[in-house]
Amino acid sequence: MERAFGRMKRELFFFCCTTSTVRWLLRSSALLRLTLFAAIVATVVSQKPEDGPYRGKYIGKFNSYHHQASGDVYAVDEYTFLLTGFNYDGNGVDTFFWSGASNRPGPQGFIVPDEYGKTNILERYFNKDFTLRLPDNKKITEVKWLAVYDLNSQNNFADVYIPEDFEPPVPQRAGSLSTVAGGPVVSSETIDILDSKTLRISEFSYDGKGSQVHFWVGVGPSPSSKGSKVPDELGYLDPIRAYDRETITLELPGDMTIFDIDWFSVYDVETRRDYGSILISDDLNVPPSLVRVTPHTESLPNCRQLHKNLRVSWEVFGPQITIQLAGNVRLDEYMSFGLSGSDQRSQMLGADVVVAFIDGHRGYAVDYNITSLAPCVQVLGQNKGVCRDDVVGGLDSYQLHTFSRENDINTITFRRLLISSDPGDKEYLLDRPMYVIWAMGRLDSNNEPTYHDVYPKRNVQMHFNTTEPVNDCFSFTSREMNLKDVWERQQIFDRSVRSFTATLGPAGGKRGYQGITGHVSNGLAWYINGFLVPELWLRRGLTYSFAVRGGNNPHSPEFYHPLVITDEPHGGFDRLSDAKQSEIRVLAGVEFTRRGRPKPTAAGPLCLARHPEGQDRRLDDNFATFKKFNRTLRWSCDSGDPARLEITPNTSWPDVVYYNSFTHANMGWKIHIVDSYAQSARSDGVAVVLRFTATSALLLLMAIVSSCWLSAG
Repeated sequence: MERAFGRMKRELFFFCCTTSTVRWLLRSSALLRLTLFAAIVATVVSQKPEDGPYRGKYIGKFNSYHHQASGDVYAVDEYTFLLTGFNYDGNGVDTFFWSGASNRPGPQGFIVPDEYGKTNILERYFNKDFTLRLPDNKKITEVKWLAVYDLNSQNNFADVYIPEDFEPPVPQRAGSLSTVAGGPVVSSETIDILDSKTLRISEFSYDGKGSQVHFWVGVGPSPSSKGSKVPDELGYLDPIRAYDRETITLELPGDMTIFDIDWFSVYDVETRRDYGSILISDDLNVPPSLVRVTPHTESLPNCRQLHKNLRVSWEVFGPQITIQLAGNVRLDEYMSFGLSGSDQRSQMLGADVVVAFIDGHRGYAVDYNITSLAPCVQVLGQNKGVCRDDVVGGLDSYQLHTFSRENDINTITFRRLLISSDPGDKEYLLDRPMYVIWAMGRLDSNNEPTYHDVYPKRNVQMHFNTTEPVNDCFSFTSREMNLKDVWERQQIFDRSVRSFTATLGPAGGKRGYQGITGHVSNGLAWYINGFLVPELWLRRGLTYSFAVRGGNNPHSPEFYHPLVITDEPHGGFDRLSDAKQSEIRVLAGVEFTRRGRPKPTAAGPLCLARHPEGQDRRLDDNFATFKKFNRTLRWSCDSGDPARLEITPNTSWPDVVYYNSFTHANMGWKIHIVDSYAQSARSDGVAVVLRFTATSALLLLMAIVSSCWLSAG
């Protein structure tokens, strides 16, 4: 009501300014003049968000003269107008958005590009909301008006004037964090309020010693337990990790804005202690957020927000539990949720989970069993890894109920008996909390889950039988993502290099294998001569040798990766059906038994690069280059000589072939087969060409061996 009243005062003021009433009032008395001035200041300077979404600082309504041009105008920031409910019949001859610094709209001005950044003649608008950015980095404070103006007739169709001393919204500074006596180490430089939903904390440090410490906001004079969690910079609601002078950006959850809170804190929910906080000033003049808020109403009584982009709802009725997963996911992504493989912590190994996704016009909720942290593969005739229950001799115990996709949100509801008839399924207990696991990731071409991108690092417990419904869920939010540059795409293009060392290492997130190849990742990738999936350039008629260290233990579903070369880009030849295998030309690394079964020939002892202990692989994309990422890895190599795979490309070989793993898909990349090295070495999107000599390859091998000796010691 107060906000609506404030808007009425503004509109009344602008109306009165065009009549003789104001002049009469100003002549009446000094008291009236003072009162009117105070009202103007309160209205223009102290703009508050109106009922509904915050749009920025209100400038005023268009004064409408011709062609039904009308609407409201806000300042989004120093350079940008927001027009809401804008109308124009489109019948002008040479009409543009027009602005200038003269006293009133006229020929002296400049065209303001439309919402698409174009300077085309304006067409019809009907009740439309959009932004206009002033050209050439001009500021709103440098102009006096915005108009809908026809250059042909020099006729003004509508205008709005910028008030004198107008202050457009800009990011605001809000102090810094400092350690509270007796608490963990917490510090920061300036905290900037970038817009109505976004805070940036510069040089943030926290020692990570609290067990239930969160970013926390609320109302009142000081931080208290009556607050709400703020997702961390990656959208997680887990207790926050340790930080060391990092600059992070946080987004307030759901439809919450900076105007809804009085303080921001690093808060221990368990001990109810504030470890560092700032107060939020009233009437902040900040830009509105560009975050899209999508409300979502769950149909079940209990709801738990697992991540900014994932929630689980449930209801127990009789012997059944009904579960609903709702997630802000892409078309090729899955959501998974289930019971932990351990009774003491959240553990994927041994877990019983459901994988839910929508493929076209069909929804799926598929029962999976996790016996190894690897895709489902056959080990000595048995399927192991992340396998569907019906593949490992069990039953698909989940019954799909409903599914839908709206506003990029998948909502899938399914049921299961608390005590399943499948002995491989875990029981949903109602007498105590249970440890659960969850994840989100991409599906492969067979609609099987690949290595997940989003997953919790801390234990997650849930009580499925509560006397009162629990609900900590909030609206989904999304914004245009600024995708980070892919790591340098590498090539080995050197006529003197005839031998390669093939080892394994982490795939490196969205900027690594996934960004370089465009394929979904299984978590591991080939490192050729120490580089992540480089493109190789080989000449026909020459013999090349690969020293393969991808694992030689066929009992291991996770670390058994013989090297193969085929004309197919994905690999995982052993997992394919006989029909699919018959369509692929195997060029090296496989021989066939008398029964026609494929058998790998290049399985060498494992040499593996790993993340150091304590390094979170979810932060791989924070590394600017592969070189910086690679320096953090730690090598461990099994003893024994590598397997040797020798190839001599000939005229029958295609121009492009692929090195990959015999057992798992999507671990390698391209080999270019050329007739002469004088040919162009350019490849699609390749940014870097690496030239190696035989000496550099030898030095790399010595470094790996040395690292293995150190790790063995």
